[in-house]
Amino acid sequence: MRDIKADSSSFIKSKRWVAGRFSWQEGFGAFSYSRSQLGAVIRYIENQQLHHARKSFRQEYTQLLEKFGVEYDDRYIFKPIED
Repeated sequence: MRDIKADSSSFIKSKRWVAGRFSWQEGFGAFSYSRSQLGAVIRYIENQQLHHARKSFRQEYTQLLEKFGVEYDDRYIFKPIED
C-alpha cells in the first residue's frame, strides 16, 4: 500500500489534478469479492459516477464497514484536510 499511495500521490501532483497540497490520509481499507460477484463489480465500476451522485464515497465506505462487521471510530473516517 505504501508504494501505491506514494506513486499515485506523485502522479496526482504531477498532473496538478488537485489545487493546493495533496496527500493521502493515514490508513486504508480493502474489500474483496468472490469471482461469482465479478459482474456486479464491473457494473459498479461502469456506473460509479452516477452512483456517487446519489451517495458520497464516505457514506458508501461506512456502509461497507458495517456490512462486513468492521469496527471503526467515525471520528477517524475521512477527516477534513487541515492546512
